[in-house]
Amino acid sequence: MTTALLVIDVQNDYFPNGELPLWNVDATLDAIVAAIGRARSRGEPVILVQHVAASADSSLFRAGTHGVEIHPRIHEVASDAPVIVKRYADSFHQTGLTDLLSDLGVNRLRIAGMMTQNCVVFTALSPAADRYQVSVLSDCTTTTDGAIHGFALHALTTRVDVQPDA
Repeated sequence: MTTALLVIDVQNDYFPNGELPLWNVDATLDAIVAAIGRARSRGEPVILVQHVAASADSSLFRAGTHGVEIHPRIHEVASDAPVIVKRYADSFHQTGLTDLLSDLGVNRLRIAGMMTQNCVVFTALSPAADRYQVSVLSDCTTTTDGAIHGFALHALTTRVDVQPDA
């Protein structure tokens, strides 16, 4: 069974001085960096997902801005990881993610990233994700506050495995 770690939208706009700083973002970043290290030590591919706003009018993830860039700590530990660019919450929708996972022979997908109730949920529950054994790494996701994060993770438990990274 080939497992991949999918790291969604760990971008500068979600950090202090960005357009939408998230709750618990530094601890989540630390957990994601550690998860990447563990995935690498197991020989698992790491795939980064970057959201780029569909509209130039958007203040969040606008192309060409510092905010749209993947956080530098992620680049440090996964500089050679492929990057899937998306314009929708679902990382599979109108992207090359399915083809990349197929090329890598992936059948198990571990998901980390931002925001829990949006891009993480929409990717984990995507119709395209049905072909994979999906798990969401609860300590490697975050959103605007702890309550929304908790509600989203709990809701996911009826469809996918939700647990801390180990």
